[in-house]
Amino acid sequence: MIQRFVDAVLAVTKESVKTVTYESLNNIARLINGVSAILLTILPAKANVLEGLQGWELRPTFRGPRLPRWMENGVSSFNKFIHELPMDSDTSSMDYSSTEEDGDGMYPPTPSSQCSRMSRASTFSRNRGHSTGWTIFLFSWILFPLRFLLGIPIRFFRLFYIRRSTASPRGSHQNSPLHTFKKIHSLRDHVIHRTTDRRRGVIEDLHLAIEVFIEVIFDFFHKAAHFLLSPSEVLKAICRWFLSWTSGNEDIHGGVSDTSIPAATLGEDDPAPTETKTTLHNSLNTDARTCQDVITELGYPYEAIHVITSDGYVLLLERIPRRDSRKAVYLQHGILDSSMGWVSNGVVGSPAFAAYDQGYDVFLGNLRGLVSREHIEKEISSQNRYWRYSINEHGTEDIPAMIEKIHQVKSAELKISQPDLEEETNDDQHYKLCAISHSLGGAAMLMYVITSRIEEKSHRLSRLILMSPAGFHHDSSLVFTAFEYMFLPLAPILACFVPAFYIPTRFFRMLLNKLARDFHNYPAVGGLVQTLMSYVVGGDSSNWVGVIGLPHYNMNDMPGVSFYVAHHLAQMKRARRFRMYDYGSASANMDAYGFPEPLDLGENYGFIDIPVDLVAGKKDNVIRPSMVRKHYKLMKEACVEVSYTEFEYAHLDFTFSHHEELLAYVMSRLLLVEPAQKQLRNEKSLRLKRKGQTKF
Repeated sequence: MIQRFVDAVLAVTKESVKTVTYESLNNIARLINGVSAILLTILPAKANVLEGLQGWELRPTFRGPRLPRWMENGVSSFNKFIHELPMDSDTSSMDYSSTEEDGDGMYPPTPSSQCSRMSRASTFSRNRGHSTGWTIFLFSWILFPLRFLLGIPIRFFRLFYIRRSTASPRGSHQNSPLHTFKKIHSLRDHVIHRTTDRRRGVIEDLHLAIEVFIEVIFDFFHKAAHFLLSPSEVLKAICRWFLSWTSGNEDIHGGVSDTSIPAATLGEDDPAPTETKTTLHNSLNTDARTCQDVITELGYPYEAIHVITSDGYVLLLERIPRRDSRKAVYLQHGILDSSMGWVSNGVVGSPAFAAYDQGYDVFLGNLRGLVSREHIEKEISSQNRYWRYSINEHGTEDIPAMIEKIHQVKSAELKISQPDLEEETNDDQHYKLCAISHSLGGAAMLMYVITSRIEEKSHRLSRLILMSPAGFHHDSSLVFTAFEYMFLPLAPILACFVPAFYIPTRFFRMLLNKLARDFHNYPAVGGLVQTLMSYVVGGDSSNWVGVIGLPHYNMNDMPGVSFYVAHHLAQMKRARRFRMYDYGSASANMDAYGFPEPLDLGENYGFIDIPVDLVAGKKDNVIRPSMVRKHYKLMKEACVEVSYTEFEYAHLDFTFSHHEELLAYVMSRLLLVEPAQKQLRNEKSLRLKRKGQTKF
């Protein structure tokens, strides 16, 4: 009787302490969210910079994107079969439509984790408690004592009710409503877990850590009280421990024990051995999915190709393969990005999947600059020497190596699938390769084409689509101008101490990954961070908070920016020209280029011998439309076949946001390239003519 009373007191005290700590932490989070909401009302020009962030107004909504014209029934042609496959029978009969808003009916669900209906429903219900703002915070503090006092009798009732229910026969509660609800809830969580973000935020981790800590403390006191009130149990436990210890020593000294443990018993009673294979990022609940994970989860094929540059850097060239296709597309990311940017929007909004659905063999390039530092020489990988590169190396080492690898792979595969092909020449290849680039990738791609033609090498490309390409930066915001004037004079000193701009430790990368989740759960905080980040980049309204939450910003690896890449961009801004890296002296430039000045790429646009499509964003304050028009003007003067188009986009909208018109435009430009099938038919007709001439 006394033991039951002590157990009840400890249980109620434990639940009370949990409630106090949980509510205190929750109120602190609400206070931060409320203060952020007040600051948002004070900061100027918030409406412009918050356009790229949904939900900042404390009422988060999650809507799927509209479908591109080439998609049917909400999914791509390839994924239609995948998504028609029946799910688990326990989950197929579940209905989640009741949790959605009426206004979401016009936006069909997509396989993307960001646009799933179940994801929207679960995330919306989870965020409703955090979306009330600072007014609810005040009421929660006032009403908290009343809620606490009224909750004590309820906790006593729950405690004794649970004890009585657990004392019932085992079979009686298997089909109870509570058990059925838990089963359905676990199944729903399983479905949602497969399609949504796997992270927990910092606040959620604090909740969990505090709860575990309280459980451990009260478990200790519970066992201590149990031993004090039941000394006989203590003696029995000591005897069992002594006997097990002595028997263990006898087994060690006497040989192998005859005791066998069935595998089924281990699987039922102790599931821990089956869970030891979980990786660290899963145990810490961070989202460390790779581009391969995203592609394969959506049902697409995947292939990884490792490319080694001439200076020893190991690059990852990823592929969504169509091995027998005679048209291919190469996508190159920009600064602080990776191949993940081309697939992060899921099936509906990603250029990589759109190109694949149109029959293209898709290659995703990754420039050097990851924290993993892959190099054939291990000492370079572990040292700061890895970061000693500028945009020159992106355009003259990385892209040439990856495109040459694409050529080798495609040529070998087409010879196998189509053995009647003739041997190709440098000016004639049996497939068409187009390139799509964004930001820094566009500048590197232009550098690659120009330097290849100057060296009289084939660049193997048929068309360039450059979205907000870098190169000219003199028309920029005051923030970038101030950075230029401070960075260039200090560059010789900073180069000795700052090899690159990246997060070096796993802990802080994990913290950033988790904070991105908190920015999503607390919209006012996310809106404040979005506003401050947009100020740093000159007022650009891209979804900077959403980009931080992408999986490739994880604790295991993360894109970084070399110091010399930043220095190169500052040089181009100061010179008001698109040129290669200036090594600082005439002799150093002579050794690198054969001229005392670095090569001016803008003056050599005449070497571009393929069509170029330039795309600018009217809301882009990182690379303004005037700078893209500078490319267009110089290309027109050099008689390059070039087009220019503007969209109502910010800088990151070209890769991160869902835009049907952009994907439609990109696909329309790709389709302008003459398919290689016509070339194959022409080759066959020429061969027949030659055979006919030889007969006579």
